[in-house]
Amino acid sequence: MRRPLAVALLTAAALAGGPGVRASADSDPAAGRSAGGASAVLDGLKTYGKAVLRGGDGSLRQIPAGLYEMRVDGGGMLQTYGVGIAGYAQPQARYTESGWNGSLLAGNAEAGRIRWVLEHSYPQHNDLAGLAKEAGAGALTAESAAAGTQVAIWRLADGAQVEAADPEAERLADYLQREAGRLPEPPASLDLDPGRVSGTVTGPAGTRLGPVTVRTGAQSVTVTPDAAAVAMGVRVVDAEGRPVTSAANGSPLYFEVPAGTPDGTASVVVQGSTKVPVGRVFTSGIPAEAQIVAGSSDAAAAATATAVWPQPAAQAPAGTVGTLAGAAELAAAGAAASVTPEESPDGERLAISGSSAATPVIASLAVGLVVLGGMVVLLLRKRPLEDEEDMVGPGGTEG
Repeated sequence: MRRPLAVALLTAAALAGGPGVRASADSDPAAGRSAGGASAVLDGLKTYGKAVLRGGDGSLRQIPAGLYEMRVDGGGMLQTYGVGIAGYAQPQARYTESGWNGSLLAGNAEAGRIRWVLEHSYPQHNDLAGLAKEAGAGALTAESAAAGTQVAIWRLADGAQVEAADPEAERLADYLQREAGRLPEPPASLDLDPGRVSGTVTGPAGTRLGPVTVRTGAQSVTVTPDAAAVAMGVRVVDAEGRPVTSAANGSPLYFEVPAGTPDGTASVVVQGSTKVPVGRVFTSGIPAEAQIVAGSSDAAAAATATAVWPQPAAQAPAGTVGTLAGAAELAAAGAAASVTPEESPDGERLAISGSSAATPVIASLAVGLVVLGGMVVLLLRKRPLEDEEDMVGPGGTEG
């Protein structure tokens, strides 16, 4: 009876350690989703006037206020205003398109009013005589209209104590701030919506992974699988399984992964040309220098989505009888299992690293297995001696 008992003890210890390791690995958060859209380089402040900023100590500082221009990677131009009252963003800084939550406007109840200002002032409203009449101002130039619009945006975004230096620009700023309604956040110029926080779609090989939905203002966009997808025979198809090379807004895309394909990942890149919606934000490495779009030519935009297909864990055939393993073998198996790729509950592959929160659990499991192994050895060695005693009678003769 001792041998089955020893096997049961070792098996119970191994099974008890397994879930602890798995739970530690599963605690890793998924990567955040990358936004699609346009990227650009800031050319500089192009159409502007002056504004006077009042500091908390009552000091006054004159700063430039007006329209910037940005060159879009791949072609196109943007006109933008500053969001934060930095005064002057740095030319040649790189910017990427972002949602409001990724900028200074995150949680700002006035964000929708800023978009209203952009839609109802210069350069969207480029009839300067009509704009001046609506605002109750005298004659407006492009420079004074840009300065007044920027001042209104700063007041709404920052609550800044700032005034336009030009009286007509100040009247425009007051009018825009007073009359601003609330508009919703505009959509991205181009984005892919996998419907998952992590920005990936997952599933087993031999199936279609998706859908990934195209979101864009462009009439048509190109669809290109990356080199890894091509090398593994992964195709990007529509809902009927037809290969896709172009798509429109709302089009669903799927990754078709051949059966038997080893664990892997592949991406699809969608590119097109469209106007960046007014009110989209562009951010750089300096939060205070974020820009918000006031006008756009046709501009290049791109977005990427990724598919991940883990292989299902191998299952032992039913009825298989295991053999007794030594403590060292079980410890090695436990350590190997701790670095085997697992599937999280939603099917995403977990990252593997040389060290994790499971390391103390693995070490404890290994020590426990070694101790249990020693107990098994003592039990197995003791049994023959007891059997011999049973066979020898009193006086040292065999019974």
